[in-house]
Formats: sequence, C-alpha cells, structure tokens
Amino acid sequence: MANLQDFSKEASNRVNRYFSKSFKRKKVQEIEKNISTVAEICREYEVSTTAVYKWLYKYSRNRKRGVKQVVELMSDTHKLKDLKARIRELEQMLGQKQFEIEFKDKMIDIAEEMYDIDIKKKLGSKPLPGSGSTGKATDGK
Repeated sequence: MANLQDFSKEASNRVNRYFSKSFKRKKVQEIEKNISTVAEICREYEVSTTAVYKWLYKYSRNRKRGVKQVVELMSDTHKLKDLKARIRELEQMLGQKQFEIEFKDKMIDIAEEMYDIDIKKKLGSKPLPGSGSTGKATDGK
C-alpha cells in the first residue's frame, strides 16, 4: 500500500510540461540523423517513450516518405564509434607508458655506467657483498 501512496504523491507533484513544435521537430531530426536515440531523449527530458514516438509519428519526414529506420544498426554504429575512440585513447596511454619505461631504463643504464654498479639485478648474477645471508639467526634481541 505504501508503494501506491508514493506513486500518487509523485504523480500529484508532477508539473504538466508542454514542448513547442520546434523543439519536438528538432528532437525528431536528431533521432533521424542518429545524433540522439529515443531512450536518450526520454532520459534527458523526462518524457515517456510514447510521447517521443508520437512526435516521430507526427513530425518525421521519413515516416511521410515511407522510409523505415533500422535502430539496431544505428545503435551498433554509435557503440562501435565509441569503442574505437576508447581504443585510440588506450593506445595513446599505452604509448606514453612505454615511453616512460624506456626513459627509466635508459636512466638506469646511465646511472650504472656513471656509478659503476649493477642496479638491475640479473637472474644468476652473484649477489653484491653484504647482501647475502650471514648464517646467523636473529631472534629479535
């Protein structure tokens, strides 16, 4: 029963909104040009899908010409474009990280030459004096 009361309160607090014909036409054109989707317009302007489809029925140029619009392919195209942009961004980040790694490796090489020490510990190399075990067990005292 509480859900019904919440719904009735929400319904009574709603303000009737009216959208101009030019606004509706503009949103229909955005849908036709694949700039926006019905769902995006519904979320953005808090309008029901029924209302947006009524706008499409009334103001769509394509409907009057009998042109059918395939929504699935447009959604896939939009997602594909977003994914390609994300791939470019990640490739750029990867390139920057690779550059940083190469820069740090070069700095280590220079430091090894300059100070005549082996900074990079290679597998199988002999430990530096003082870095091995002393053979004495310490009990913390």
